Amino acid sequence: MTGALWSVWWLWLAGALVLGVVEMLLPGFIFLGFAIGAALTGLLLLAVAPSLPVLLLIFAALSLAAWLILRRTFALPHGQVKRFKDDING
Repeated sequence: MTGALWSVWWLWLAGALVLGVVEMLLPGFIFLGFAIGAALTGLLLLAVAPSLPVLLLIFAALSLAAWLILRRTFALPHGQVKRFKDDING
C-alpha cells in the first residue's frame, strides 16, 4: 500500500504546500527548492507514472535544479557583502 502512495499526484502537491509553509517559517530558500521539486513531480505524475526509483530521481533532479535557479536569481552579486547601516535597536 505504501508503494502506491508515492504515485498519487495530489500527495506530492500537498507535500509541496507543506514544504512551502515550512519555508515561510524558516526562510533561506532551502525548503522552497524541495517544494518546487515536489510540485513539479506531482504535475508530472498527471501525465506519466514512472517506477519509484525513477520518480525519486526526478524529484531529486527537479529540486536541485529549482534550488540552483533560486540561488542564482536571489544571490548577491559576486564579491558583495550584505551590510546593514541602521541598527534596529538604535
